[in-house]
Amino acid sequence: MYWEKELEILERKSLEKLQLERLQKTLRQAENSPHYGRIPEISRFAESGMTSIEQIRELPFTTKEEMRNDFPWGFLAADKRDVVRLHSSSGTTGNPTVVYHNQHDLDSWANLMARSLFAAGVRDSDVFQNICGYGLFTGGLGFQYGVEKLGCLSIPAGAGNSLRQIKLMRDFGTSVAHAIPSYLGRLLDVFKEEGLDPRQDTQLHTLVIGAEPHSEEHRRRIEEMFGVKAYNSFGLSEMNGPGVAFECTEQNGLHIWEDAFVVEIIDPKTLQPVAEGEIGELVMTTLDRQAMPVIRYRTRDLTRFLPGQCKCGRTHRRIDRISGRSDDMFIIKGCNVFPMQIEGVLMKLPEVGDDYRITLDTIDDQDEMVVEVEVKKEWFKGDLAFLDRLQRHLTRLIRDEVLVRPLIKLVEPGSIPKSEGKAVRVFDQRNKQGLREGQK
Repeated sequence: MYWEKELEILERKSLEKLQLERLQKTLRQAENSPHYGRIPEISRFAESGMTSIEQIRELPFTTKEEMRNDFPWGFLAADKRDVVRLHSSSGTTGNPTVVYHNQHDLDSWANLMARSLFAAGVRDSDVFQNICGYGLFTGGLGFQYGVEKLGCLSIPAGAGNSLRQIKLMRDFGTSVAHAIPSYLGRLLDVFKEEGLDPRQDTQLHTLVIGAEPHSEEHRRRIEEMFGVKAYNSFGLSEMNGPGVAFECTEQNGLHIWEDAFVVEIIDPKTLQPVAEGEIGELVMTTLDRQAMPVIRYRTRDLTRFLPGQCKCGRTHRRIDRISGRSDDMFIIKGCNVFPMQIEGVLMKLPEVGDDYRITLDTIDDQDEMVVEVEVKKEWFKGDLAFLDRLQRHLTRLIRDEVLVRPLIKLVEPGSIPKSEGKAVRVFDQRNKQGLREGQK
């Protein structure tokens, strides 16, 4: 049931003691980097030590902007000769964020990934197909090394090329696959075009989904479409990549591995800890990384701690699914709206397809929220009365959820342009600044 039983069910006081020991070591290592070396609080605690894990709140936050400003070597805390790999963001809006790893870091990451997959029921007898981009993006190699550590037969399929993905699944008996949620709807369409049903024509029993926020309704839809259990994963490159937090077979929140990370949830405005169970911004500190430790990183991801202990027996705290990002929210007509709220409404309706797009635009001198929604092929038959009822129904449901009346446009399946990689859901045209990444 456990990959590393002694760590996964470690009693809380012992786990916090381990965290404190590793945090002390991390601070001493971080002091070697140009960025953290010039922060007085880091030096003070690196020398004097901490008496409790709560003292981490006396340290300053780290932001993505700081990582970009100190590009490329400002956060490196080890000799370049010891670094064996880097991962990087795209850098489309300026300097990319870069994360460095030595061999210890890669080994630790692979082990966390194997632990995560094992918790979700993946075993060395499985055939694992990784439908994710390889390269600077962490999803490909992160899963690859973890799957190999676990002992599965791995298929590094990469992203896209749906016909080839289906052939690989059927030829080699893929039982577990990893993909981003928005791609799975497109993959199902190709299955149907080929006259195939993944529930009957593959050996899939498990999907791992992550890399982009998605609603519980979307997860359940994926499970129904593919006849599998779909497990949520969470990661970010600044904290390694995938394997930071993962659902176990209970599917009751994501266990965040506290022997490798200190986890805080704060109010993004006051920067103070939120009450137990309240949604706030996730803040994370690495505890087992040598080349580039990161202290109190503001992820911008919104979640909450789930109360109580999981039935699986693991003592590491659980976080709820990521409900959005603090920089994901947009304001329309004075109301705060998260794209995930709209997705949650859409995915409950059987007539609605898997793709949608939100455009914020100025129409007749008023800001409007236009929601384009793909309707499933079997429902899009030119019945104007039905489409009119569906449009009015969606308008009412979304208005009740976000308190803003949307303009609904029902479109044919496949007509919304598909983005490479993570889905882009929100286009803000109100000030003509172009594309806004609604999901990152």
